[in-house]
Amino acid sequence: MLADEAEIQPYSGVLDPEVHLKGEWFDSLIEFIGAELPAWRDDPMRPSHSNENGLTSQLCSHLASVSRHTPGWDFLQFKREEPDEVGAGREIDLAVAPSGAVIWIEGRQYTKYQTLLPIECKRLPTPPGSKRDRREYIYSSFSSTGGIHRFKVGHHAPAHVRAVMVAYIQEKDIRTWAKQLDRWIDELEMSLEGDWSLEDKLIMTSQDSVSKTALFRSTHMRGLGLKEIRIDHLWIEM
Repeated sequence: MLADEAEIQPYSGVLDPEVHLKGEWFDSLIEFIGAELPAWRDDPMRPSHSNENGLTSQLCSHLASVSRHTPGWDFLQFKREEPDEVGAGREIDLAVAPSGAVIWIEGRQYTKYQTLLPIECKRLPTPPGSKRDRREYIYSSFSSTGGIHRFKVGHHAPAHVRAVMVAYIQEKDIRTWAKQLDRWIDELEMSLEGDWSLEDKLIMTSQDSVSKTALFRSTHMRGLGLKEIRIDHLWIEM
């Protein structure tokens, strides 16, 4: 299971107006989200959807409902297409924010109006189109829609050092796509198309063959004086 990697340790007890958490709490939050992916996919009440917006809206509804009724996670809210706090005109697919409390993590304050954790969602494979790049999970030569690239150049989450990407795998399997992304990053590093290196590759940290899910991690240097960002990749075969 995705949750095998580390035991989930949510905040518990009577909710105070302010909640103080350690930076490692993000790991528990990401484990919670990852553990809910199979339940969301397999929910018999979930209408059939294949497009990215529909899937992400459904996932947001599921996470909002589950967190609201799970002790230790009921001080969170999940929001769709939140404006980026720094990047004007840019939106985050899915955002986690406080609900009913002010959260402090390593000296930084988060209110209900601020994103705790930005989440970008992508389909694998990328849908066909004249302006679509098959490498869109990591990079696009047509626009700034490349998933990892958005975080690398600070178009997404410039004020954050942690982020999540969710992959809806609609064809082939996790191992096949992991190898494909490896090859694409090799090609980008050799072509000098953007600031890519082998250090940008995804590292698998866990996989569950029963639920058909996996957790990867990648770390990326950023320019413009931005701090390094860690992205946790939650993949699920649909």
